[in-house]
Amino acid sequence: MRTREDLVRAVAAAGVSDPRVLQAVREVDRAGFVPPELAGRAYEDRPLPIPHDQVTTQPSLSAKMVEALGLRGSERVLEVGAGYGFQTALLARLAGFVWSVERWPDIAAAARENLERYGVENARVVVGDGTEGLPEHAPYDAILVAAAFPEVPPPLVEQLAPGGRLVQPVGPGGNEVVTLFEKETGGSLVRRRNITGAYFVRLYGRHGYAEE
Repeated sequence: MRTREDLVRAVAAAGVSDPRVLQAVREVDRAGFVPPELAGRAYEDRPLPIPHDQVTTQPSLSAKMVEALGLRGSERVLEVGAGYGFQTALLARLAGFVWSVERWPDIAAAARENLERYGVENARVVVGDGTEGLPEHAPYDAILVAAAFPEVPPPLVEQLAPGGRLVQPVGPGGNEVVTLFEKETGGSLVRRRNITGAYFVRLYGRHGYAEE
């Protein structure tokens, strides 16, 4: 059976080199952030199913996205798509405070329970339309979107602070490029680099795909 260190090695082998991100993967026990019946598979570097035909993000992919944000410890972060809270917990280890928006109430509740159980105090999960962001807590120094859409929703651009970074899978859902953007002082969002190819669920909401 794989161990937590096996997962750290897999994340490093996938190209993540920031020691702070690797340490966060080591310290956040993924077994506590997956459905209990799948805890025995938690240290595999692969997505795992959760309700509503969703999946948790592959750990090495989460780590690559988090690494691209370049967090230094004091940032206010917005996460779109909490899942069961593993990525939220990684962000909380590396930033000042994390606000996470999850569209499914039961998944959001599971994320809250997991974060509370592991003593994560600098993150909050709310139920809502992630494409709208959370304007009441903006601006954000970094935004991580864990679902795919061909463009960045305008509210997220507006809520990103000048000089802030945003990571989002850009594409139709199922075949996209995870992309790093940066907001210039004048307010425009500039594509900085492609991080990796990936397969994500679609981003639903007012500024994403219409609910099916």
